[in-house]
Amino acid sequence: MQLIKASYSILSQLAAVVEQIEEKDFSLPCPSLGNSSIGQHLRHTLEFFLCLESGCNDGVVNYDKRSHDKIMESDKFIALSTINRIKDFISSKVEDFTFTLEVGYERESEDSVKIQTNYFRELTYNIEHAVHHMAIMKIGIREIASYISLPPDFGIAASTIRYKESTVVTSR
Repeated sequence: MQLIKASYSILSQLAAVVEQIEEKDFSLPCPSLGNSSIGQHLRHTLEFFLCLESGCNDGVVNYDKRSHDKIMESDKFIALSTINRIKDFISSKVEDFTFTLEVGYERESEDSVKIQTNYFRELTYNIEHAVHHMAIMKIGIREIASYISLPPDFGIAASTIRYKESTVVTSR
């Protein structure tokens, strides 16, 4: 299925970054990223997938209730293990099903809005969210870990790649 394949591709690209990055650079503050680190952006991305996993088990997903795991953002081996766990989770969920999304946008309130959603919609959201953070991570990688070899499509949405390819073909 397309969503599972896309998720695996993204997670594999993230794993390749983690495998290549030197431990000291994983948690190094990056000025271009507002002094956040590659590890922090990776942790943030992975925690959305972990929230989805938890939501599938509980029937309610709430991305605001991430754990902000300091160990995952500072230990590349924990991050790599988490990527593998997420791959296992995604491979175990091949059927769509409904559950509830909780969101809260008021800073002064813990109240949330409950919205019916489904697994495939939330997996799609996670894919888009991951690509966005991969684009941000690419900036940090170029600044502090330029030795990492990134695929040319790292952090670029499939629709953007298709558009660029179509404009090259039509401009010839």
